[in-house]
Amino acid sequence: MKSANTSKELYRQLRALPWERLWKDEVQKFDRAAARDRFERVSVVRAVGVVFPESGPAAQRDEVREWLRRLLHDPEEKIRRYAMAALPKIGAGAGDEAELLTLLRTGAGEREKKYLGRTLDKIGGEATLEALAETGALGVRTEQKVKASIARSQAPSAVVLGAEIADFRGLRIHLRGRAGLEEIVREEVEANGKFSVLDVQPGLVAITAQAPFALSDIFALRCFGTVGIVLGVAKSGGGSVSPDAFAAVIASPQSRRLLGALTRGTIRYRLEFVAKGHQRAAVREIANRAYALCPQILNDAREAPWAVDIHPAADGESVELRPRISPDPRHAYRLDDVPAASHPPLAACMARLAGRQENESVWDPFCGSGLELIERTRLGGVKRVFGSDLSAEAIAIAGRNFSAAQLGAVATRFARCDFRDFPDLEKLPPHSLTLIISNPPLGRRIPIRNLRGLFEDLFATAAKLLAPGGRLVFTNPFHMESPEPSLKLQSRRSVDLGGFECRLESYLKRAR
Repeated sequence: MKSANTSKELYRQLRALPWERLWKDEVQKFDRAAARDRFERVSVVRAVGVVFPESGPAAQRDEVREWLRRLLHDPEEKIRRYAMAALPKIGAGAGDEAELLTLLRTGAGEREKKYLGRTLDKIGGEATLEALAETGALGVRTEQKVKASIARSQAPSAVVLGAEIADFRGLRIHLRGRAGLEEIVREEVEANGKFSVLDVQPGLVAITAQAPFALSDIFALRCFGTVGIVLGVAKSGGGSVSPDAFAAVIASPQSRRLLGALTRGTIRYRLEFVAKGHQRAAVREIANRAYALCPQILNDAREAPWAVDIHPAADGESVELRPRISPDPRHAYRLDDVPAASHPPLAACMARLAGRQENESVWDPFCGSGLELIERTRLGGVKRVFGSDLSAEAIAIAGRNFSAAQLGAVATRFARCDFRDFPDLEKLPPHSLTLIISNPPLGRRIPIRNLRGLFEDLFATAAKLLAPGGRLVFTNPFHMESPEPSLKLQSRRSVDLGGFECRLESYLKRAR
């Protein structure tokens, strides 16, 4: 290999080598080199930490790990640091932890301690916690990360949906979702009766409980996207909020009570600035200060059952506790999905907008994974369900999802075909349906020839198949009125469908 002018260029070349050549040629060359040459070729150590996990044989792992452990005692600090960084990528164990702790105890300098801490953050266990108690050398960040790692591996924690929140008075709960659907969310909350609405803003419905409640009571609502229990507002001072203000809210008595009541196992959370993207330095600082106030609440970006979301607010930043539950208990029926499928809360909103009639015959001309049909059937009164789609995969998925939803004795028929052919294929006579509900292709991901003509044909088909009093509920990307005089517009609202606005419309079939 030609010598490189910079360590970055050398690493780029080493990184591209096959593992066998890197290990047999470059590592041996590195080991035989004089001290100065080893220093200049330290990128070999970095490359080993990246290439071996990608293509190195598992049988060689112990040999590679032992090589890195020897480098932890190299006279050159930079080589030791590169070996520290590579070890977790190889798959470090208790022996590696012991080597690192020996290095910590035998006089590592302040700079080296920082890198030791970063490695022990990833691989440390009980021995690291004991060393921290003895020396206090690495600080609260490593202590918190190691505790979270131990908790994650020993007893995974979880959100308890059924635990009652008795201290409910004054608790503010934010239901967030797509802008434009707030009034449907509000109507669902008011019909539920367990909560009252405090405020409605674009993409947000703020509610409070009328009596003691559980998270399962909130998840009985289907039209919202995410739920956040407001822990408090971190007040801004001089235009920004200090880390101490955030930490005080996260570690507040109310936060401790809620997390203690609603968590099985160790309390772990992921901190996120929702509207500001990655704020790694700020997250690290806030998490460390919150841990110093309450060591029982651990920040953990991996598999944490809770998120603490920070949203902009009028007088500072709203700090909200959001359960991270996967799958969402409302959508356990969703065994599979198709590209560009509806979001379940949108499907639930469409079903509520359609309303309920008894002995309902429902068709989704573009059924995708079947969400609109499932959400409407959940509301009751449905006798027959029809779904059509051009994709055979979608038809199979819709059928599986519908079965998994366990909706009782409902006659179903899913067919792969153009929606225009479906009435003839199924021998559906005119006026035989009471509801057509669909989120049609909108031409955003996949261009569709004559998309406007498709929607004109949808109006015409609906006018033919709907019985008087039947409804058409669908998303419409066009600013167009129904070309069919028998379809009377009942409601129309603009909805944010992920960066673009679409109209959610409801039509009523009038008697002639």
